[in-house]
Amino acid sequence: MSGASSSDILIAGAGIAGLTAALAFAERGFCVRVFERAPLLVEVGAGLQLSPNATRLLDRLGLGEALRERAVRPQAVVLRRAETGRQVARVPLGEAALKRWGADYLVMHRADLQSVLGAAAHAHPAIRLYFGHDLCGARERPGAVMADMEVDGRAVSAEGRLLVGADGVWSRLRAGMDGAPCRAVGHTAWRTIIPGDALAAGALEPGVVTAFLAKRFHLVAYPLRGGREWNLVAITPDRAVGAVEGEWASAADPTRLRETLADAGPLLRGLADAAREWTAWPLVEVVGDTPWHVGRQVLIGDAAHAMTPHAAQGAGMAIEDACVLAAQMAAGGEDVERALARYETRRRPRVERVRRRGRFNRFVWHAWGPIALGRDLALAARPQGALAADFDWLYGWRPEET
Repeated sequence: MSGASSSDILIAGAGIAGLTAALAFAERGFCVRVFERAPLLVEVGAGLQLSPNATRLLDRLGLGEALRERAVRPQAVVLRRAETGRQVARVPLGEAALKRWGADYLVMHRADLQSVLGAAAHAHPAIRLYFGHDLCGARERPGAVMADMEVDGRAVSAEGRLLVGADGVWSRLRAGMDGAPCRAVGHTAWRTIIPGDALAAGALEPGVVTAFLAKRFHLVAYPLRGGREWNLVAITPDRAVGAVEGEWASAADPTRLRETLADAGPLLRGLADAAREWTAWPLVEVVGDTPWHVGRQVLIGDAAHAMTPHAAQGAGMAIEDACVLAAQMAAGGEDVERALARYETRRRPRVERVRRRGRFNRFVWHAWGPIALGRDLALAARPQGALAADFDWLYGWRPEET
């Protein structure tokens, strides 16, 4: 490949994890080649939440202005009972988030974030992007690693000092490292985006992230693109009919979702009726004992530790991984193995803590009967500042540089 060097960082995948890693490595003086199997960057997915632990790192990469042009800065996260709409708890964001955690809490369309990252990567002289390159496997050789790919039916290879697997939930690099396959958790994420003018007056509080809590499921709603659109995601305890494994999401018959929402009150039924179509993703996770690095191959983001979205930290953990990995490689010099070991040592405990928080959220948000009543009373008794303090360990996180 023209301009290629065996000292380059190779990255498989041009999603949020891969593009953030490319920028983080490039800012530390590395030359980077990113290989994406799709023929071009396309709009995919729906909304996502970027908490201060993630926006802080994106700001450091010089993306702050571009992010804020496309994102919404919500003023609070609000928990409500789905049946009645009654507020259970409110965590202040906006200026309060900036003051408390030193960075903004933002929500935006996943495609908009990928567009910002992609434009920055295209513009960086140390980064080269290759599309239509489908990773098939990897081979180790002394002092280097080879990425084997298929391009238009032809076999090609690239050599570098490190191969980063940012190839998502169904990571081929993880499979080649004898990593564990994804494990279904028995829940489905139903996603849709509806026009803001399709909402009934007063249906949703403007400028906030709202989580509607119900018996065994929940629905989250928040504004996108200046409030012109609203992102809805419902997590239900079943497997979506029509969803396809190996794809980010697929169109699915929402009959089962509508049946679930039928008992949740008129507000959620109205939101469901405002949606033209839903996509569905059977939730999966990667088990915790999967190796994150072998030789000169390393995993980040969902490829390493895909988790359920109950803590809204999928993008955040990928961004953190990317920046910590680049920092460890810069500090490690030629000792790649030591750098990768330090990366994994620093990241595993945090990722596992976030995973546990997600499981806790699922239990609490999907509670019913006396447990739900106790939850509501406990949350109502706590001041907003105390609720925000519960997130200091998560949103206030800053990486160790070495």
